[in-house]
Amino acid sequence: MEELTVSEFLKLDRQRAKNKIPVPSSSSHSALRPVCCCLALTHMALLATLLLSAALGALLSFALLAAAVASDYWYILEVADAGGPGGVQLFSHSGLWRTCEGQNSCVPLIDPFASAGLEVSPSIQHLLSLHRTVMVVLPLSLVLIVCGWVCGLLSSLSQSVPLLLATGCYFLLGGALTLAGLSIYISYSHLAFVEAARTYGVTHVQNVHISFGWSLALAWASCASEVLSGALLLAAARLLSLSQRPGVPHSVIL
Repeated sequence: MEELTVSEFLKLDRQRAKNKIPVPSSSSHSALRPVCCCLALTHMALLATLLLSAALGALLSFALLAAAVASDYWYILEVADAGGPGGVQLFSHSGLWRTCEGQNSCVPLIDPFASAGLEVSPSIQHLLSLHRTVMVVLPLSLVLIVCGWVCGLLSSLSQSVPLLLATGCYFLLGGALTLAGLSIYISYSHLAFVEAARTYGVTHVQNVHISFGWSLALAWASCASEVLSGALLLAAARLLSLSQRPGVPHSVIL
């Protein structure tokens, strides 16, 4: 066996120390365990908060839209008394289904579906088609919110990223549908007033003041809440997908 000189031995020892890979001790594992546990708990709490907020937002959206559809304060009309200083001669408010004069006297609106075959002018036919669209779109939005809430509950319980993504996009599309219905209603109300001015003359409507009531405000709030629920579900899906990636610290199972 060949003998090594002192300098050669020191050189080999330095090379061995240079190529040596340190192995974590059990004490380092013990120090990392509380950190990983805190990260996992934080992740779970954030995910639960997002899912719960999305569920509550969907319920709020349904309640607001249901109250808006059932109420009669979408469109408010006031006629100023031409003979008095700023007095109100007539006050009426309308919903999607009926119109009311004063507080208690309400009559149903003309059924736009039953009047589809009437011989009326093209402008009236256009107004009836807009009314039909609103009466279909907004109740349909209510049904879609219920279906979306059920899908959101199932995707939350299954912790499925694809289902959460699909449900989030579903709520965003539902919010877009509600927004379309509200926009059509505003256009319908404006065109109806223009048609009334054209039919009866501008002088007959110059003292008329029109405005939108709290029913429309509830519908707008419902639309915003539905979109927010969809955004929260998409954020939850993103957080869940990050936690399921290999090598992420808060995805370590302790």
